[in-house]
Amino acid sequence: MADYPMEYYEFFIAYNEGDYYTCHDLLEAMWLTERDNYFLKGLLQMSVALYHYGYGNVKGARLMMQAAHNYLQPYRPFHWSLDLEKVYPFIEDCLRRMPTSIERIPFEEVHVLPRLPQLLLYMEEH
Repeated sequence: MADYPMEYYEFFIAYNEGDYYTCHDLLEAMWLTERDNYFLKGLLQMSVALYHYGYGNVKGARLMMQAAHNYLQPYRPFHWSLDLEKVYPFIEDCLRRMPTSIERIPFEEVHVLPRLPQLLLYMEEH
């Protein structure tokens, strides 16, 4: 398997623990040094979407998840040891479940939102 920045490995741990804020920080640190790496930006947008949704910013979550969908498309089916054919159904399922009639709700009411699917990310050899 190829060598990647340490932040990329740490991203997988943070993501699978549901720590999307840390995912944002790790991915942003890498992306800021490689601004033309839209794969990293796509993963960053996906993480930000999940973070926003968890705090009631439904509109922001939808926009970020759609951006992730768009940014990751050119990297399909497999990039940086990540099988995007497992990520894409997750993104599309999230977009289907996110209400389009709600922009934002208070954090105390987040529990009324539809639950998003779970996705464990892991690196694979290709």
